[in-house]
Amino acid sequence: MSYMAAPYDPTELAQEVRRLFEDLSRARPERRSLVSGECSPTLDVLESQDAVEIVVDLPGLTPDGLRVLVKNGVVLIVGEKERAEPSRTPMSYHLVERDFGRFARAVRLHTAVDAARTRATLTNGELRVVVPKIPERRGREIIVPIELGS
Repeated sequence: MSYMAAPYDPTELAQEVRRLFEDLSRARPERRSLVSGECSPTLDVLESQDAVEIVVDLPGLTPDGLRVLVKNGVVLIVGEKERAEPSRTPMSYHLVERDFGRFARAVRLHTAVDAARTRATLTNGELRVVVPKIPERRGREIIVPIELGS
């Protein structure tokens, strides 16, 4: 059974994004000059009987350039894609399609999940975040016993 995740405050989400960007900046101060602008990596969201899976294409990234947070039914993926070192040989660009910079992708979950068991793996430029589902408990009938008061 699916449900809408608890409403989240966009201001709170923006604060979480800023906090995660600050964390990345503190963890990698020497890389700051290689990150400029913003980008939006592509992603897929899949759902099986047991989990919701988010797959993001992040070629060239390492785990220290990423943060994943699950809060209030939202998976937040924040990171920094560094631009490639320019060639030492003078040249001009003919086509530029790859994007670099900071990014934040938020995926709202529409099912009950066990956020504490979420796992993220980065393999060959592909980040895979697996959020296990749990049985929905809201809407379930519960017979409440009535006690006789004194």
